[in-house]
Amino acid sequence: MKKIFLMLTAVVMTAISVSAQDLATATETYNNGAMELQMGNMEAALTNFQSALEMAEALGEQGAEIASNCKGAIPPVMFSIAKGYIKDGNFDSALAQLDATIAAAKTYENAEVAAEAAEFIPQVYMQQGNTALKAKDMATAVAAYTKVIELEPANGNAMLRLGQVYAATGKVDEAVAAFEQAAANGQEKTANKQLSTLFLKKAQAAVKAKKFQEAVDFAAKSNSYIESANAYRMAASAYQQLNKPAECITSYEKYLALNPNAKDASGVKYTIAALAQTAGNKEKAKEYYQMILTDPQYGATAKQMLEQLK
Repeated sequence: MKKIFLMLTAVVMTAISVSAQDLATATETYNNGAMELQMGNMEAALTNFQSALEMAEALGEQGAEIASNCKGAIPPVMFSIAKGYIKDGNFDSALAQLDATIAAAKTYENAEVAAEAAEFIPQVYMQQGNTALKAKDMATAVAAYTKVIELEPANGNAMLRLGQVYAATGKVDEAVAAFEQAAANGQEKTANKQLSTLFLKKAQAAVKAKKFQEAVDFAAKSNSYIESANAYRMAASAYQQLNKPAECITSYEKYLALNPNAKDASGVKYTIAALAQTAGNKEKAKEYYQMILTDPQYGATAKQMLEQLK
């Protein structure tokens, strides 16, 4: 009986000794993690904290304090690693790490880190889109900006950038839709400028293709967003080709009103005068011929025309 008791005592003492040794190892591993954290070695810190947590949880009640400390340390360290990936421009790794951080933070009941990491995700996609746009990687840019909008449906800046990508790749309908959404979400001034420019380019292309009515329509659309001298100039040229002198004159006059010091101002005034004369509007013709009497290129002809109109 005494022999059996001694054997049991030996087993218990061995178990206690092993348990104490395991606790010491877990504590040492945790301390190593804390030291790596102080030195800014986040990956090494995380590895140590995760190992210490595994050892501490295996010890049950004895390892509870170490386990608790590890659970408190792991989510912020994971978050720091994600920030490092962002800084390096490694966006895919950053996004994966942020997802892992959120999962760990929820598991270890760290709501603050989980929320903060979640807020970073659309920011990372935005940076990824901007970087891709700068590199002319349009497919990646579209995917990234689209993801931002999925996560933040009211993100007007992402809609604006998405519109720019679509415009650059010739997807006009998609660009218009994106710019209009951007305008409705705080980016009205910039979006309208983009829309005006987009339709002005379409007007220019239509004139080049000799589709003059389309050019007029696109120029009007451009002006509906932001009124511009160039759009009126484009419309006037198209109206002249369509043999619509009244509309042509009106567009040229609006062009001059917005850009009175245009390099071609004298030529435009001469055209207005000539169109008015042809249409029988002598007073308007005289008015515009008078304006260019001193012009070295058109003055002599204007003087002759005024003599004919007496």
